[in-house]
Amino acid sequence: MSSEKKQFALLEVAKHNSSSSCWTVIHNKVYDVTKFLNEHPGGEEVLLEQAGKFSTGAFEDVGHSTDARDMLKDYYIGDVVEADRENDKSSEPVNSQSNCVVA
Repeated sequence: MSSEKKQFALLEVAKHNSSSSCWTVIHNKVYDVTKFLNEHPGGEEVLLEQAGKFSTGAFEDVGHSTDARDMLKDYYIGDVVEADRENDKSSEPVNSQSNCVVA
C-alpha cells in the first residue's frame, strides 16, 4: 500500500463546484467539503463561492479558529499537482512582488 498523497490538477478540482460535489484548495491542499456545506457557520454559500478553486486568501482573511483549522484534516483528499500550485505566501500581501506603491 502506498502512503503517497493523491495529486489533483486544478482542472479536476474546478469540476467540483456545486453543492453535490464541493472541493476547494487551501494552501495547495485539496479538500472535499461537500458534507460540511450544511454545517458551515457562515452558511453553505460561502463555501460554494470558493468551490473548485484556490481559496487560501478567503480562508485566511476570515481569521478561522484553531478548531476550524483542525477540522480541515477531516476533509483533506490530496494536494494540487506541482505545476498548478499557487505561490503560497499567505503572510505576505498579495501585491508584495509588484512595483506598485499603495498610498
